[in-house]
Amino acid sequence: MHMLCANKLGAFGLLVFDAMGEALGELSPSAASLLLTLSYRPGLTVTELAAVAGIAQPTAVRVLDGLVKRGLAERGEKIGRTAPLALTNTGRAEAERLQAARLGVLDGLLGALPDDQRAAFEAALDTILAGATTSRSFARTTCRLCDHELCDGPLCPIGTRATEIERNGNADRT
Repeated sequence: MHMLCANKLGAFGLLVFDAMGEALGELSPSAASLLLTLSYRPGLTVTELAAVAGIAQPTAVRVLDGLVKRGLAERGEKIGRTAPLALTNTGRAEAERLQAARLGVLDGLLGALPDDQRAAFEAALDTILAGATTSRSFARTTCRLCDHELCDGPLCPIGTRATEIERNGNADRT
């Protein structure tokens, strides 16, 4: 029976993947990751963004170049060999649109659940997400598309678990 549940989870994962692709519109998953990360953490460097997005630094440079060409992001003044990055006004508007579209399609998937089942599903998600969390860098990468204003502090099972890991001295500090 566990394999049946695992198989259904895989099908659900594809539903989520397809819904997310719809929400991204013309943006690649990497571009969306950089855009949303900069919306919550302006001033990061391209190397820091690459680590959060889980992509190679040269790939992040190319993706960022595309965001800059589209007028969505800009590089600040260089400090040594790096430059802090930020979104333009157009980029902030696109990040807001993207986040609203993302949450809209995901909420649509949850619409089939009555309130009691939705609460149970959320509790199960919290357990699964906390159980999968291994470090702060895992948390940053996993939550790269999240709305951090919705899921913050004790509401975030991934961030909460990462903090527990750090307190227990098993931190990666990245």
